[in-house]
Amino acid sequence: MEEKKQKVVVVGAGPVGSMAALYAANRGHDVEIYELRGDLRDPSTTPLNFTRSINLALSERGLNAMRHANQPRLIDYVKGVTIPMRGRMIHGKRPDGQLYEEAQDYDIHGRSILAIDRGDLNKRLLDMLEEMPNVSFFFNHKLTGADFKRNKAWFEDRNESTSNPRDRAREIEVDFDFMIGADGAHSAVRYHLMKFSRMDYQQEYIDTLWCEFQIAPSSSSAKSKFRISPNHLHIWPGKEFMFIAIPSNDGSFTCTLFAPAAIYEQLEEAAASTGDTSSSSSIPDFFDKHFPGVTSLISPADLIAQFQTNPHLPLISIKCKPYHFSSSAVIVGDAAHAMVPFYGQGMNAGLEDVRILFDILDKHDRMTNDDSTLEASQRELALAEYSAVRVADAHAINDLALQNYIEMRASVLSPLYRWRKALEEWLSVYVPGLGWQTKYSRVSFGNERYSEVVKKSERQGQVLLRSLVGGVGLPMLAGGLFLWFRYKGALGRAAYGVFYNFMGMVCRTIHGRRR
Repeated sequence: MEEKKQKVVVVGAGPVGSMAALYAANRGHDVEIYELRGDLRDPSTTPLNFTRSINLALSERGLNAMRHANQPRLIDYVKGVTIPMRGRMIHGKRPDGQLYEEAQDYDIHGRSILAIDRGDLNKRLLDMLEEMPNVSFFFNHKLTGADFKRNKAWFEDRNESTSNPRDRAREIEVDFDFMIGADGAHSAVRYHLMKFSRMDYQQEYIDTLWCEFQIAPSSSSAKSKFRISPNHLHIWPGKEFMFIAIPSNDGSFTCTLFAPAAIYEQLEEAAASTGDTSSSSSIPDFFDKHFPGVTSLISPADLIAQFQTNPHLPLISIKCKPYHFSSSAVIVGDAAHAMVPFYGQGMNAGLEDVRILFDILDKHDRMTNDDSTLEASQRELALAEYSAVRVADAHAINDLALQNYIEMRASVLSPLYRWRKALEEWLSVYVPGLGWQTKYSRVSFGNERYSEVVKKSERQGQVLLRSLVGGVGLPMLAGGLFLWFRYKGALGRAAYGVFYNFMGMVCRTIHGRRR
């Protein structure tokens, strides 16, 4: 007798949840997608965080997950709507007052990451799922409870209005064989999973808020609809804060101010103290001082209006383990490992979660040596393997994302940072047998495990440090010691001080600052 299909419930209809549903549906399962918000394709639906959210950077890991989704139209769509960004464009002002732009390519081999609109990608994934006969949508449904031992879940149906505002919405009971939680950083699936799994959990709000701004397209008479290069991620580094701009297909740029909460409080208080927030000069003055050139791209009036209108939102970093319970449930994406956006890997890591999860499920399915659906016992082994494999990698990219904030807001201005990057790229081209690559290239243009990327980068740093100490440090030390013993005074101490400070700067640059 033919075994019945498995029923897979996916909670969360964002890009990662939609991709998980696509993978499950491709394997013949009956898929039900439950989403707290309304249909994300409906313009009236409140978007994530009440804003368009930070624009997405799609890189190799996300693309690889799409290739394995067995949807060639998805790759064709992505090729048509994305904008390649080949590097960073650093903006600043020279001592003589001249504004400058300095390009820093991501990769010596010319590879690019892709700027894509989150909402448009989400809509395309939902459209593809809607065409599949074994997929059903349940929008405006809130997960209120789950019993992962009996494989039951309860959802509040918010589509039905009640006559009394105090009355709760109707609750429905849903049976399932397997639940995938892709419902974001404040995951309800993770919350209920903690009641069954002995889950270690850690969350951290970093001392940084973000606010979104827009650079409008050029006028129709201009030669280009883009007012600055569309093929770069633009950064105005401020050491303790930064302003970035990512291109959109319509010629606009989605911009973000990342700054400590104290900076936001100062700007808000300064604007409020004038009594007329719409005409306060404190915000344009702040931008002119720290982000030169921005007020020529966004008018002072628009800067003030956008700062006052758009929400000032926190950034959260989440780590937990394990990601599953028994054979019944698993969490992926931000539900498992929300990270700050400074490596552009949040969505990419989430999509990679889906690919790796189903690769492991498929492997255990083949181990049954028949054509039957994956049984619960095999799925339990598969989910345990997934947690064992993925936790280390998710924690690694979480840490890298936090570290990369320092790189973006400050290190990009450092000569030693640029020296190491240039040396590693030179070695990757002219001595390929060494397998040398920059950490960024390994993360963004490859598919090796994040934890392995960290290990290889640290080994490269140690080799560079030993080489530099041997080639530069020892001669400097010998010279310093000679002067010390020769003069035993200020000159000797000064020489030793130069050596000490130089080697300290080298070590910090090669190893990176650690939290």
